[in-house]
This record gives sequence, structure tokens and C-alpha cells, in this order.
Amino acid sequence: MAAKPFLTDVQTIRKRAREHIDKGAITAGYKADRDTVIKLLNEALATELVCTLRYKRHYYMASGIHAKSVAAEFLEHAREEELHADMLARRITQLDGEPNFNPDGLLTRSHSDYVEGGDLVDMIKEDLVAERIAIDSYRDIAQYLGNDDPTSRRVMEEILAKEEEHAEDLSTLLEELGKKGEPAKPKVHH
Repeated sequence: MAAKPFLTDVQTIRKRAREHIDKGAITAGYKADRDTVIKLLNEALATELVCTLRYKRHYYMASGIHAKSVAAEFLEHAREEELHADMLARRITQLDGEPNFNPDGLLTRSHSDYVEGGDLVDMIKEDLVAERIAIDSYRDIAQYLGNDDPTSRRVMEEILAKEEEHAEDLSTLLEELGKKGEPAKPKVHH
């Protein structure tokens, strides 16, 4: 069986690299629809920002006998969601796009909702629902990117793996609280 030749000779790669130097990371080999990729990455960015805000609120609002350990989990997740937002913003700028941090329309761009939750169990459930939404939409985005933009796909896959870990953490917390008989605090209406 003959050895498979390298697809492009080095001279051609060097020539192409110099021709469009103003395009930064976007080379002639980039196959994805850049505008669509930037739109999807900005939606993921909005999702991460909304998740960061929801986890932060839950961190500060957690109360009850088991609140301290759960709040610590909320804070850790908030920090990780913020790191994901940074990864997405960095990738968007590498693609010559602009990361959208505008609070106007944040919820419209986000795939997950911002639901505050009344008690500790509600908060965990809302966070778990949001993680499950992110898991499905991020998997879809990674599949859409495929081999057309492997770098963005890897970013999405790395974030996806972390969201799956978060969902597992939250599921375990719910199970443990259920076993401890955590009472649901009645909602206070002002």
C-alpha cells in the first residue's frame, strides 16, 4: 500500500499564510460559516453568563441546614461557568468576531432560562435543568462544527464535558438532600 501523500506542499501553505495575513487565525483552510459559528458561540456565551448569574444568586440565597456545602458547590460552578464564558469570548475574537456581553437581550440569546428557585431543592433543580439544556445544545453545536472548525468544536466539547460533570454533581446533591429529608422552605411572597 502506497504511503498517503501530505495534502498540501509546505511552499503553498507558506504562500497562503502570507497572502491574507490580516485575517489572523482564519486561513483558507477554514471551512465553517464564520458568521453562523460566531452567532452560535455568542449564544453559548450568553448561556454561560446567565448560568454564572444564576449560580451566584443561588450561592448567596442558599439557606437551610445543608446550605453551606451546597452553596460552596454553587460558587464553584459559578466560577467554572465564568471560565467557560472567557473561553468562548476568546474563541469569538480569534474568529474576528465580537463577544456579546451586552446585558440587553442576554436571556434571549441564552439557551437556558434564569429561574431563581424558592428553596435549596428548587435551586438545585433549576440549575440541573439549565445544565441539561446546555448539554444538549452544546452537543448539537459541537456536532454542527464537526471538522469544519475543529478548534471551536474542541472548545465546545471541553465545556460540554464540564457541564455533564455539573449535572452529575447536582443530581448527586438532590439525591443526598432527599435522603436527609431536607424540608422545602415555603415561598415568601412580598
